Amino acid sequence: MNHGKRAALTAVGAAAGFGLVAVAIGGRWGSVEHALASTSLWTLLAASLLQLASLLARSEAWHRCVHAAGGTVSRRVLFRAASVGYVGNLVNGELGFAMRIAALKRSAPDTTPKLGALATTEVPILLTELVLAVAVSFTLVGPLGWPWWIPVVLLAVMVGVTLAVSRMGLGRRLRGWLSGLAVLRDRRARWRMAAVVLLAMIAQILRNFVVLRASGIDVSVLDATAVLIGVAILGILPLGPSTGAGATLLILGSHDLGAVAAAGLLLTATGALGALVYGGWALTDRGWITAARLGRVRAHHLRTRRAEAGAAAVRTAMDTLPAAGRERCEVTYFGGITREQVARILSPFHAPLPRVA
Repeated sequence: MNHGKRAALTAVGAAAGFGLVAVAIGGRWGSVEHALASTSLWTLLAASLLQLASLLARSEAWHRCVHAAGGTVSRRVLFRAASVGYVGNLVNGELGFAMRIAALKRSAPDTTPKLGALATTEVPILLTELVLAVAVSFTLVGPLGWPWWIPVVLLAVMVGVTLAVSRMGLGRRLRGWLSGLAVLRDRRARWRMAAVVLLAMIAQILRNFVVLRASGIDVSVLDATAVLIGVAILGILPLGPSTGAGATLLILGSHDLGAVAAAGLLLTATGALGALVYGGWALTDRGWITAARLGRVRAHHLRTRRAEAGAAAVRTAMDTLPAAGRERCEVTYFGGITREQVARILSPFHAPLPRVA
């Protein structure tokens, strides 16, 4: 599916998602307005900062995966590329992933793994997120009416998949696109990457908890965790910005639907704000680097013009001397170097000088 069809499908999915949210709310728009109005600016700022912290932690996890795959790209360049992808995630995850990979490959083509391996570096992070999500999937037993044994089976399956992937090619070096899984082969690197992903997940849970409580919903940390898993599940569908509100209504439908819908909208807004702040930093940082590069180019040109002016002045002064005096000056002060050679030394980028008799 090309980008145009995917964008159209996401737009239709988002419209349908918001439509279903509106139908679920029914005549409770007054409750929505009250919940939105009662949320303080400090709460929104805290939620946005938690979203930003989560994105930074996930970027650090990606940085570790890329380096384990043989990349030497700097953290600063990789974080800039990651921010582009997270802005794209506001539309859909596939677009964000493609933008993130393309941005990093364009910014650092010589210090990143090949394209296939670079794309595969996302797999260890996704596996870790799935294992963590399945580990806390018992929080969905009540809201979705699951049997108690489903989270146990899912956890066993995910642990088995992770172990199988981590042992892939054991005893030999991973090559090609499989090198993107290299972080799973090193126990220390694997646990460090998983710890960073866990920090990102904790920041998201705290953001959900802060927004839900601020909207007047009496929830626990487990409820906030269930909302996070719901967002991840619905994120598979092309629902675009309506994912947050839909997941919140799906998980917390037993509470005040107006307040729940308002919380979902606030989660979407603060998530977008965090991603845009991250992208804004990347754009500003890129601008500073470009400005510094232009400053170095201008300084270089200025030094060149000064050297050319000095070379021209030396040649003019030498031309005013008689031939015998000029030769003595060349031998005494320049070791026998002629005035044409002096001009070229002082101005290495100067055009060839005509020989003066």
